[in-house]
Amino acid sequence: MNRLDDQRILVTGAASGIGQATVLRLLDEGARVVGADVSADGLAATAAQAAERGTADRLTSLPIDIGDEQSVVAGVRSAVDTLGGLDAVVNAAGILRATHTEQTPLDLWDRILRVNLTGTFLVVREALPALLANPRSTVVNFSSTSAAFAHPYMAAYAASKGGIQSFTHAIALEFGGKGLRAVCVAPGSIKSGITDATPGYVPADADWALFAKLSPVLPTDLESGGAGMGDPSAVAGVIAMLVSSDGAFITGTEIRIDGGTHA
Repeated sequence: MNRLDDQRILVTGAASGIGQATVLRLLDEGARVVGADVSADGLAATAAQAAERGTADRLTSLPIDIGDEQSVVAGVRSAVDTLGGLDAVVNAAGILRATHTEQTPLDLWDRILRVNLTGTFLVVREALPALLANPRSTVVNFSSTSAAFAHPYMAAYAASKGGIQSFTHAIALEFGGKGLRAVCVAPGSIKSGITDATPGYVPADADWALFAKLSPVLPTDLESGGAGMGDPSAVAGVIAMLVSSDGAFITGTEIRIDGGTHA
């Protein structure tokens, strides 16, 4: 018996990177999953990988733009209807842009916070009634090592992730008595679509020496933008633990997964 048999889980950001790896891991452990993302092509790629593993019959793909309130309202309702309820939500969707802080336009700042922080809030808000219908349920939100450690040229991204971390603490306390656990994972130095794209966002005149502290101390064969990176499956395994009974006494905290980058 798999530890997630019959668990009903919504995962955003399911089209690539850590979100995709999480969908596949949860399916491998027996869960029924709605994988949501704004990228239809990416969702198709996730479904194709699930088919190769023989788990596609428990996966439903769902287009959601977490930066749009109505898309989230309709999408979460569809996920609940599809699964017949919710036992867990994993908010892996997000965006990253890198700019000189003094050159950051307000619309870019607003977009990063809208997708990362407000999008996480919207998904949780809409999912709460279904989650609280269970005696035990879980929310896993995505913070980042940038919420606690300096990442150059990423002030807006860091602010959004710090906000997610604080938001997670608040709901862990607010709803803990009703059986809901809320936890953050804080990945760092993990290969993903975001890390692959980051060099293209970094200002042309960036001081690359500022990135010297952002390399893992554990050995890895993967890299992104010339830097060593961990496999997304490393984060997916932690998330599978958190939404299972193995994580039953973990709430209101962050779990940093960065290969010792910030040891």
